[in-house]
Amino acid sequence: MTLHPTTPATDTATRDTAPSVARGAAVTTETAVLGRFEEWVRRSPQAPAVIDGSNRWTYGHIDAAADDVARALRGRVRSGDLVGVCLDRSAALVVTAVALARIGAVYLPLGPRPGERRTEAVTEDLDVVCLIGEPAVLPPRYRTTERLELALPGEGANASGPVVAAFAAPRPGARPAPGEAFYAVLTSGSTGRPKAVAVSEPALGGLLDWYRNETSLAPGDRQSLLIGVAFDPHLLELWAGLTSGAALVPAPDEVRWDPAVLTGWWRDAAVTVGVAATPMVEPLLDRPWTEGLALRHLVVGGDRMRRRPAPDVTATIHNAYGPAEATVVTTSYAMRSGSGGDDAGGGAGERSAPPIGRPVPGATVVVTSRDGRPVARGEEGELRVGGSCLSLGYLDPELTARRFTAPPAGLEIPGVDRLYRTGDRVRMLDDGNLEFLGRMDDQVKISGVRIEPAEVETAFEKDAAVHSAVVTAPRTPDGHVRLVAYVRPVDGTAPTEASLLASVRPWLPEQAVPASVRIVDAFPLDANGKVDRADLTRRAEAPEATGVRHAEPGDGDTEGERLVLRAVRDLLARPHTRLTENFTDAGGTSIVAARLLTAIERESGVRLRAPELLRQPDLRSLAALVDRRRGALHVAGA
Repeated sequence: MTLHPTTPATDTATRDTAPSVARGAAVTTETAVLGRFEEWVRRSPQAPAVIDGSNRWTYGHIDAAADDVARALRGRVRSGDLVGVCLDRSAALVVTAVALARIGAVYLPLGPRPGERRTEAVTEDLDVVCLIGEPAVLPPRYRTTERLELALPGEGANASGPVVAAFAAPRPGARPAPGEAFYAVLTSGSTGRPKAVAVSEPALGGLLDWYRNETSLAPGDRQSLLIGVAFDPHLLELWAGLTSGAALVPAPDEVRWDPAVLTGWWRDAAVTVGVAATPMVEPLLDRPWTEGLALRHLVVGGDRMRRRPAPDVTATIHNAYGPAEATVVTTSYAMRSGSGGDDAGGGAGERSAPPIGRPVPGATVVVTSRDGRPVARGEEGELRVGGSCLSLGYLDPELTARRFTAPPAGLEIPGVDRLYRTGDRVRMLDDGNLEFLGRMDDQVKISGVRIEPAEVETAFEKDAAVHSAVVTAPRTPDGHVRLVAYVRPVDGTAPTEASLLASVRPWLPEQAVPASVRIVDAFPLDANGKVDRADLTRRAEAPEATGVRHAEPGDGDTEGERLVLRAVRDLLARPHTRLTENFTDAGGTSIVAARLLTAIERESGVRLRAPELLRQPDLRSLAALVDRRRGALHVAGA
């Protein structure tokens, strides 16, 4: 099934002078979200709504439990109130989302462990009427106020303990949500404090219509619940399943950061439709596709995709792009088994990066010059988005006024009265597909030359030994900007810094050649599964950030110790890490843990699980476990 076609803003434009304006199909169907769920409750109350291992909840179960929670909250939570939810992917989270929609409250997903300081900042800036979660994760002022225990399902892989709704008076000046909001999500703020985006029910409903049409999601299907709860695609996953009569399948936390474990879970859980972060999926496109998968469609986003799927990938891969300000997905490009994608150019398995596609229904995209006017197709510019897909804006009116602007005088686009400035640099191709080029604000100036880090990354990725590259622009102590490249090599290759620099020099001006190249096994990811560029920049600026792969002489007496120490130093960019340190105390996270386990398996053949890693008191104990398992493998193979 192809994406909806786009149409230029004017029918009289020629191919050479056509403006970079494209519109998705109009949203014409009923877009009520809660109403669609309730329709499935009436039609098939015994159908599974959530399948979590051996635990199953029907549509009737979810409906009744949501009624109980809504009844308990009514009187304290009213329509339009912001409610922060600190739960993980589970039946309890699904029930809570439905209950808040039934009340008319604004669902604000914060994740199961949002962090005390972050939660405090959110509840200081926003008028959060109550927080829902385990008492231990609530910030101090919510621990001493009125609390109401909620009767939520307590089973499942990510199940929590007793859950409460905790109420606290808003801070002076705290901002409420707009009256039409259905949900709100947090995005990163340049001030270091998160900013909240509010989205209406019709905007989400229009996106769900597209998703169901693209994936044919229907009763009998299983939709994964995999994305981090605080990340806005979580809303797409959750409501796509509930509005299609399909079953939601929450992913255990340990599968989210290990591609090999993820594909096994997809198979065992019989997932048919899913959403996933780009850095998680890209490694799968380079490997033989796992046999026995029921997965038909996989919508991928959150970062720049550098690979097309190989010919043996049986699922349709949708390269999706969209800011939270435009309701999760704005454009999409479908790559089907045995074809290069929506367009005729490029074969499956090519190293060339796929485009981000054409606008989904309800979205209008415009590639503009600095004055906001459309550029000609083939020219690069800033992407602006309009249409019914737009969010209501930020809860900060001043910020909304800066980022959501009226079209420039003389530019008339039917149905578009405001455009969101994404800050992303793109190019519209002749066929209407958009090519992502990087961030407008990523440009740096070195020796008077403007340099786009994404172009330097592309130069590295032309090397057959390079799987992917990330280029940062940290400042030296005296304030000068330099480029540092982090390169992940293709398995089985061993490029050096010198060979990599030699390969990019023919492609780049002298000023764009990085001052340093660091070869890594994986890139750090943030909680949303995106490459954490800010973390890489901090590493590059740190005084100790040198030669992350070079262990010091005498560090480690066994092969396991040397392997573990080298890998941890690499992944954490801490050359002075010692075997006596605890993995998490040294800065390890669940994301880094998954990368460490992959590195250990690749170099030693030893397959460990995340709980085994996290239970070890220090890295020496982990290394001893690797040595024991490696010895057992050798005995078994003798």
